[in-house]
Amino acid sequence: MDNKNVFIAIALSMSVLLFWAAFFETPKPINESSTQQEQKKNNENIITPNINESPKANKISRADSIKSSSRIKIENESIVGSMSLEGGLIDDISFKKHKQNLENNLNVEFFNPAQTENGFYVETGWTSIGNKIKVPSKKSTWKVNGNKMLSYNNPIILEWNNKGGIIFKKKIELDNKYLFKITQEVQNNTNQSIDLYPYAQITRNKIPDDIQNFYISHEGFIGVFDEELKEDDYDDVEENKIVREANEGWLGITDKYWVTAVVPKQGESFKSTFLYRESFKANYILNNPTTIGPSSKNSNEVRLFVAAKEVDAIDSYAANENIEKFDLVIDWGWFYFFTKPLFFIIDYLFKYSGNFGIAIVIITIGIRLIFFPLANYSFRSMAKMKAVQPEMMRLKELHKEDKTKLQQEMMALYRKEKINPASGCLPVLIQIPFFFAIYKMLFISLEMRHQPFFGWIKDLSDKDPTSLFNLFGLIPWDPPSFLIIGIWPILMGASMWVQQKLNPAPADPIQAKIFAFFPLFLTIILASFPSGLVVYWTINNILTIAQQWVIMKQTKIKTN
Repeated sequence: MDNKNVFIAIALSMSVLLFWAAFFETPKPINESSTQQEQKKNNENIITPNINESPKANKISRADSIKSSSRIKIENESIVGSMSLEGGLIDDISFKKHKQNLENNLNVEFFNPAQTENGFYVETGWTSIGNKIKVPSKKSTWKVNGNKMLSYNNPIILEWNNKGGIIFKKKIELDNKYLFKITQEVQNNTNQSIDLYPYAQITRNKIPDDIQNFYISHEGFIGVFDEELKEDDYDDVEENKIVREANEGWLGITDKYWVTAVVPKQGESFKSTFLYRESFKANYILNNPTTIGPSSKNSNEVRLFVAAKEVDAIDSYAANENIEKFDLVIDWGWFYFFTKPLFFIIDYLFKYSGNFGIAIVIITIGIRLIFFPLANYSFRSMAKMKAVQPEMMRLKELHKEDKTKLQQEMMALYRKEKINPASGCLPVLIQIPFFFAIYKMLFISLEMRHQPFFGWIKDLSDKDPTSLFNLFGLIPWDPPSFLIIGIWPILMGASMWVQQKLNPAPADPIQAKIFAFFPLFLTIILASFPSGLVVYWTINNILTIAQQWVIMKQTKIKTN
């Protein structure tokens, strides 16, 4: 079993995953009673105040936009920012524990006001059938009752009067991490009963510039609807509006390291819409109205998460807030039951060693030890194949005009030497899920972001910054990004080349040339990948070479 089989197995696995996602993931059917159908028809007449209007990004600066409106300050131990009293929008959030880069101490700026090019914000409100009742909109100015700052255990109350006998209030609470609880109350001072529909909407003006365009990690729209996870790309939503209905769930927009999600009140069925109309929107509206009788009040609650994807925090919210599958905002992937435990192991090793790179090395060694017997079995099979390769080449030359005779002689050789050509495949196939799991875990881990290794690696989540084309910094020249091929990718490629030399060469000369090119190809491809992944792959190759070399020495096979 050589590297050819490994790559073929990986390629086949990826093909199956892509084929299944493309052709067999169908929307969950909705069985509607006549009452639900009638309610749905009524809901089509609802015009959510802001769903069709997107303030054009004026490309004014973030600072100028924030200064242009009256605001309430927001701060706890994890986030800092403000919300606009115009529209009651939460549109200014930064993460205090996560910095933009290693060169400065500036917080990651996540939410931005609507008027900026990168506008990203959340609104909550009410609407009615046919908009018969005047409700607050993006242009409505709310007044503050009591506290002038939103912080942990320090809620704020906003109020807006429609001058027609109805008063709208918002009580906004914030925990010490990433959860906002927004209680929307309506005081009906008229002598008639009214029906209003609560909604919440996330708006993003444009696709983020730093989006990772890899199949391995989803970025875009996400939601769980009646226990079914749905992930939609920006391109999908740009082409077609996506509407779903559910009795339970949540929805939002996810980035590689950050997420925004809204959770409707439990026990209330809702309609969710992902759409693009000058900006991207993810919203929900309840299917059933909230009725407010004469001279009475009623309320509805929405939970909002503006979060960094810290595993402990996300898991805690999923459990304590009883939100179905909320932990899947972190894209653990198909091999969830391998990937997530691997994260807890490497996180423990990181806390124990104090260096995430050392944790990667330790977990790589651990995985090699677990699969040591399987790898031995595979390598012994390869060693036997390499031992008989000269005889195989002689037979191919002898019977090159008679394929049937060649096959008969080859099978006779296998029987004589007690070789099963396929015996090396199964051990490798068993390891593939673990290979993908650790690769995925390292790729998505926020905990690896901005963590140093040794020497020139200051951030394991970023590519190796050195380059062969300026002799790794000896020449005072900054090469373009596509020429940045660092030391660790080169070590990875070199270790793969050595590993290939220990394996039997493909029988087909053309195949042999193609696979000889693979180390160079992967060196170029992986040069732009997070250096933590390249460290893992390189260490794994070195350990594989060591194990394979020992076995070949034991079987007295000469290496090329």
